[in-house]
Amino acid sequence: MKAAVFYGKSDIRVETGYRKPEVGEDEILIRVKACGVCGTDLHIFSGAQGATDCSPPVILGHEIAGVAEAVGSRVTRIQPGDPVTVNPNIFCEACAFCRSGKPHLCDTMKATGVNFDGGFAQYCKVLEKQVYRVRDEIQFPVAAMSEPLSCCLHGIDLLGLQAGGTVMVIGGGTIGMIMLQLAVLSGASKTVLLEINEARFPLARKLGADVVINPQRNDAGAVLADNGIRNIDAVIECAGHPTSVQDAIRYAGRGGKVMLFGLTEPGCSVPFYPFAAFQKELTILSSFVNPDTQERAVGLINAGKLRLEELIGERISLDEIQKAFAPGPRNGKTIVLP
Repeated sequence: MKAAVFYGKSDIRVETGYRKPEVGEDEILIRVKACGVCGTDLHIFSGAQGATDCSPPVILGHEIAGVAEAVGSRVTRIQPGDPVTVNPNIFCEACAFCRSGKPHLCDTMKATGVNFDGGFAQYCKVLEKQVYRVRDEIQFPVAAMSEPLSCCLHGIDLLGLQAGGTVMVIGGGTIGMIMLQLAVLSGASKTVLLEINEARFPLARKLGADVVINPQRNDAGAVLADNGIRNIDAVIECAGHPTSVQDAIRYAGRGGKVMLFGLTEPGCSVPFYPFAAFQKELTILSSFVNPDTQERAVGLINAGKLRLEELIGERISLDEIQKAFAPGPRNGKTIVLP
């Protein structure tokens, strides 16, 4: 089969003779139809650590959707021909964290597309417990968005958004646009997006942003005041830059919550002034992967509750995989179509 194999920092190669996986009794072979490129993939490619340690050679790609091609003898929930998507994370289910309801903090968590061969290939095998069926009508690039959506849901859960609150999202990339929609679904009475790329403004407004601000061109505080916004109840930082982390803490209102969701560089550090947090009694949170939200993410996709198709940018073949890792800005989620 054809696969894009990661061999080490800045080294990914398309190979045509890679062995097609054989399924065990609890496994499912998926013919991959779409696999999203995540910021974690980019970090691993650049030599940084992902959510788990990666030991190449390995096929990256953990935002997977496709068709069940074959199933093991003990598989009961999925039949050959079913359209499916995947939760890439595999927990030991035996450590103290797993047994106390925090499996995403598992001592030995592994992941398809990081530790085991993933979706930048024509075929991928996973355990039955990782697989979720999607409706036949769902396009595979949209189904592949279930994994990032499930991570966003975990962040929203931790925030505990209340209906009627005011929510600011910083960063209007794919994750920011998902968070914006989830804030609206959670009942936010007013939503604000901070984004420096004004080409994203029309879509942000279409997806529910009441106020959109370019903080490099406008005084965000003044714009908020002009729109009658005096207190931000929750800020979701999705850009992963030191300045946007500082902005999140700056704009969070009294009694507010800050969710640090954007994937920063591993060595990133940010000046922090505790007195400012004390004055506003801020709660500062972070979110890690998706412990129990994949089912709900697939449910939202199956029900058509989110506009995900519009968040997809470039669609590329395996032969074009180098495009996905090229430096520079990206216009929407890049999807690999094996």
